[in-house]
Amino acid sequence: MRRAHHTRLLSALLGLALLLPAAMPSAAERLKDIASISGIRNNQLIGYGIAVGLDGTGDQTTQTPFTRQSVVSMLQALGVSVPPGQNIQLKNTAAVIVTATLPPFSRPGQSIDVTVSSLGNAKSLRGGTLLMTPLRGADGQVYGMAQGNILIGGAGAGGGGAAVQVNQLSAGRIPSGASVERAVPGQLDQAVLQIELSRSDFTLMQRTLEAITKRFGDGIAVPVDARFLQVRLPAEPGPRMAFLAELEQVQVVTEALSPRVVINSRTGSVVMNQRVTLEPCAVSHGSLTIRVNQEPQVSQPQPFSRGETAVTTRDSAEIEQPKASLVALPGAASLDEVVRALNLLGTNVTDLISILQAMKSAGALKAEIEVI
Repeated sequence: MRRAHHTRLLSALLGLALLLPAAMPSAAERLKDIASISGIRNNQLIGYGIAVGLDGTGDQTTQTPFTRQSVVSMLQALGVSVPPGQNIQLKNTAAVIVTATLPPFSRPGQSIDVTVSSLGNAKSLRGGTLLMTPLRGADGQVYGMAQGNILIGGAGAGGGGAAVQVNQLSAGRIPSGASVERAVPGQLDQAVLQIELSRSDFTLMQRTLEAITKRFGDGIAVPVDARFLQVRLPAEPGPRMAFLAELEQVQVVTEALSPRVVINSRTGSVVMNQRVTLEPCAVSHGSLTIRVNQEPQVSQPQPFSRGETAVTTRDSAEIEQPKASLVALPGAASLDEVVRALNLLGTNVTDLISILQAMKSAGALKAEIEVI
């Protein structure tokens, strides 16, 4: 009798467990995948230069006077005097903007890639050579020097009013085209290092603190807020590097992301993650179409009336509003079910964006909507 009672109780508990929603599984990630070290980052560099050797596809100096001014200044610096008032045609020269990214811990003499982009109205930079261009940081200091042959990934040809172009011709790259001239001071010579999480989350911060404390002991890490964490470093350089290498590999238990729908307002793209769910709801969506037509008409005067022929237009406006039907959408507990439910509406992307926002306001869409 008691065994039968236990069997019925076990069956009831199993049935109740099946009715409860399944918890989202947690995963463990390395600390280097969810956080970064404050102060250790890339730095952007920019410079103004001149590209020469173009096959007649350079700037038109009448429309881009800064190209001529740059060439004259360069020639004077090289000892070549240009008589004033001369109309110099520089079809093989183009003014360009040079950009690069300076990685952390870069030292003088290292090479980095640069991107060269036309600043004026040059038709193509294909076959051009970038002359020595200083690259400056946000503080105005020179951190690199760029020079080299520009590689263009496109091609173009034309003649007789017809032209064909493949890819972009006004921008290219120079692999290892710049050398580092100045190093950025590092942040590893301090006694305390600040770690920044990828997102502000008190739960993630607490789990990160627990993981670091479990591995290195109490007092090593101190949280500042929901995003920043201070870690005490060893004094000697050797143990400090070993400590940082081991710190990056600390496993932190993370939660699944919150349900989110991202809408790109420029392209109309809609992206949902796997935690988006849908409650049962009814949707009715109609579209309004307005057409305005203009038909040209010729008004011809009577013979011998001394009138003039006049062209007029006949305007007409039409409004079309189809009858909208009410569609019942079932509840959806997974992403596949959400997609199938939304496909029942049979709308385009623009209408779908409006429907998703209305469903969020009505409480049927269980997700956050972000417009980028």
